[in-house]
Amino acid sequence: MLAAMTDFTTRITRQPLPYEPEPAADIARSFADLGPELAGLLSATAGCSPFLRGLMVREADWLRPALSQPPEAALDAILDPLEDLPMAGLGDGLRIAKRRTALLTALADLGGVWPLEKVTGALTRLADRATDLAIRRLVADEIRRGKLPGARPEDAGTAGGMVALAMGKMGAGELNYSSDIDLVCLFDETRYPGEEQEARASFIRVTRRMTALLSDLTAEGYVFRTDLRLRPDAAVTPVCLSMAAAESYYESVGRTWERAAYIKARPCGGDLAAGDRFLKALVPFVWRKHLDFVAIQDAHDMRLRIRDHRGLHGPVVIEGHDMKLGVGGIREIEFFTQTRQLIAGGRDPSLRDRTTVGGLRALSAAGWIPSDVAEELTDHYRAHREVEHRLQMVQDAQTHTMPATSEGVDRIAAFCGLAPEAFRAALRDRLERVDRLTEGFFAPGQAEDGPELSAHAREIVEGWASYPALRSQRAVAIFNRLRPQILKSLGRAANSDEALAAFDGFLGGLPAGVQIFALFDANPPLVDLIADICATSPKLARYLSRNAAVLDAVIGGGFFTHWPGTQSLARELADKLAAVPDYERRLDAARRWMKEWHFRVGVHHLRGLIDAFEAAKQYADLAEAVVVALWPIVSEEFARKHGPAPGRGAVVLGMGSLGAGRLNAGSDLDLIVIHDAQGQEESTGPRPLGARPYFARLTQALVTALTAPMAEGRLYEVDMRLRPSGRQGPVATALESFRSYQRDEAWTWEHLALTRARTLAGDPGLMGEIEALRREILAEKAVPSRVLPDVADMRRRLADAKPPSGPWEAKNGPGRIMDIELLAQTAALLAGDPARRVEQQLRAGVRSGFLSAADESALLAAYRLCWRLQAGSRLLSEAPVDFGALGEGGRAFLLREVEAPSAEALLARLQTHVAEAALRIDARLGSDGTNQEGEGDRAAG
Repeated sequence: MLAAMTDFTTRITRQPLPYEPEPAADIARSFADLGPELAGLLSATAGCSPFLRGLMVREADWLRPALSQPPEAALDAILDPLEDLPMAGLGDGLRIAKRRTALLTALADLGGVWPLEKVTGALTRLADRATDLAIRRLVADEIRRGKLPGARPEDAGTAGGMVALAMGKMGAGELNYSSDIDLVCLFDETRYPGEEQEARASFIRVTRRMTALLSDLTAEGYVFRTDLRLRPDAAVTPVCLSMAAAESYYESVGRTWERAAYIKARPCGGDLAAGDRFLKALVPFVWRKHLDFVAIQDAHDMRLRIRDHRGLHGPVVIEGHDMKLGVGGIREIEFFTQTRQLIAGGRDPSLRDRTTVGGLRALSAAGWIPSDVAEELTDHYRAHREVEHRLQMVQDAQTHTMPATSEGVDRIAAFCGLAPEAFRAALRDRLERVDRLTEGFFAPGQAEDGPELSAHAREIVEGWASYPALRSQRAVAIFNRLRPQILKSLGRAANSDEALAAFDGFLGGLPAGVQIFALFDANPPLVDLIADICATSPKLARYLSRNAAVLDAVIGGGFFTHWPGTQSLARELADKLAAVPDYERRLDAARRWMKEWHFRVGVHHLRGLIDAFEAAKQYADLAEAVVVALWPIVSEEFARKHGPAPGRGAVVLGMGSLGAGRLNAGSDLDLIVIHDAQGQEESTGPRPLGARPYFARLTQALVTALTAPMAEGRLYEVDMRLRPSGRQGPVATALESFRSYQRDEAWTWEHLALTRARTLAGDPGLMGEIEALRREILAEKAVPSRVLPDVADMRRRLADAKPPSGPWEAKNGPGRIMDIELLAQTAALLAGDPARRVEQQLRAGVRSGFLSAADESALLAAYRLCWRLQAGSRLLSEAPVDFGALGEGGRAFLLREVEAPSAEALLARLQTHVAEAALRIDARLGSDGTNQEGEGDRAAG
């Protein structure tokens, strides 16, 4: 017994100073039998923390034998028996384990027995064990009650495919003393083909019961406060969702902060193997294959926003200082580390360490930061975390803020074993040093030497001195520092003269003043932004030279913030248009607004802030917002002349790629309009119109509002050929006519087109009725004997009409985008499924048995590669892709987008995927369809 006791005792290297002598003396007397070293540690701890003093008294019988062995063994003795607890006793058992782990880790921390990583690791082990046990036991209960479809008792071992991902500090094994735990709960939907919804309902129940089991405060305390808000789109999604849904979210709308969050993510409970597979699938989302230097600006902006929001600017004052978010605090070191990891971790997997200290070590080893800086920040990080722990140990509070009174600070000083003034001086020095080290990361660098210029280029550059923006000495001085970097980037363009001319047009259009150049000087990523546009994308470069005003959006402060989504965009545009009284000026205002956002999407895609799929979603969000905001403006203007719309008015439907919510930089809009006059024969305005001509002319007014070239250009090209009867049909269709046409006259290609139709604007009740009708039609027309021959014939004629333009073709031809979309729409139609996107339509085909899982995998691989190639190339040029004609920047952009090491490797991969997809489509559609009239190219488009 004595030998075991000396193990803990001899490892004590420090202890607090007792801030409150009387409680300290009481504990010293109670535990005098443990010897002076242990009794002294317990006494001094009790004199600083009422919470830990209460635990010592409550757990005295357990504490004595626990301290008679090494702390590692004591922790094992707490955690190991938990596996044998019955479900009825799990809640209390976990709470008792939490109390004892809290006391043990606190004493090991305060006594210097364990370093920081062991302390946070012990707390994380408990969190992992509690989460895993809760999930597996609760899933077992669902299986026992027959609530999880098709699951057997042995499936409880893997929680039926459910997994909890530990995020944040839990994911990194860095839980602080009174930490919440951040979890993302998912399930593997592939284990429940055809029964996904029922399984999801079961897993939602498990998640809610798990949260209550861990978080609820009972007579035994609580285990961990649990936070589920890091899941995808937490405001609208259930607490547990399928891995496919989560992956689709991150692929389409995942944001920069979510990339950073997944640096630390790891499976911690349930089906760990499924969790590992999910995280592997997210690697391209988190770790970009390029040097993402814009992350520096993102992190810097986030730091400033946090400080602004919490009022954390100004000199360091110890009282009330936020150790996590304040100047020189923990978050500064985390941002410093994670931002560098995001910049280079795509190319160097060795940098993908979940922990802050491990990340600093890896960055130092790879040469990204000096070793002495890494070591110093590591020391400061550990010291900051120890202060944070002591703040939380006082009353088991989830706080990071120093006490607001000098007496409170004195208590923390004593808890750290220091006299008040020594503690204050050391803490202030650390905070100020961290601030200096991390702030320097965001300071502008020195410009490199510029390249040698041709005579023509030199002539252009010399002409810059006459431009309004470069007439002041200060502007010239700043610009001279920036010019070498700009010229070097421009020199990498496919046509450097063209890129230089585009930049020349941009520069010449800037007004006098130094604000823009000062902004560039303070934010080097903005310099790279302008140069990259000119050096990489001739299309965007020409756009910028003609529309230099869009730069207002870049310098307005919101250019690199999170994407707001359709509703916010539509509200913003509506508010902007409401402030403009004149109809024509409203249309021009809409064009200026749309150009800024459209430019932003293109730039974010070009810079790798978003990928092709997120860009596609953002282009579609933007187009929908324009339609949603303009429709009432157009309707109001039309009604001013002809009176309000008869009946319920009309609804605008997005078709094709707009309906599916996936556009590229050059997409037009496929629209149709459906109206319901409800028997009203004409309008009641100054110049009344019959219902049919009213809606036809209203539709034409919408098309004109979108397409007319004005002073600010045009918004979109519009294609209305997907309306009933195509070009021959009326531009606006009555609801009853639409219903009867779809049921009795429409060709198969029109039913395929209906799979992607989506209501955008109009009367909400009418929108709902049209969507319900769409679903009814799809269910009624799921007749394989008719659909498959029609589609096979359609496919043959599409192949004849639109053959591939060359080896790099991504859109037209067998196994490419239009071919895969045609099959996906066929799968949705045969399944009677309302899904609109390719991924969900293929999944519907798998559920219905029309496609196999292998089909789905091969088709998605081809589709994703082709879409990335197509969307990327459309951003660079209107012409078909020709790698030989692209400059270094353009080639690098496309190769990064598709994650290929070279053009040769990309071409080989493209040919392989396309050939495999074509074979599988051949197998599903066959080649014996009968000839049908129709316009399949319009349905696929």
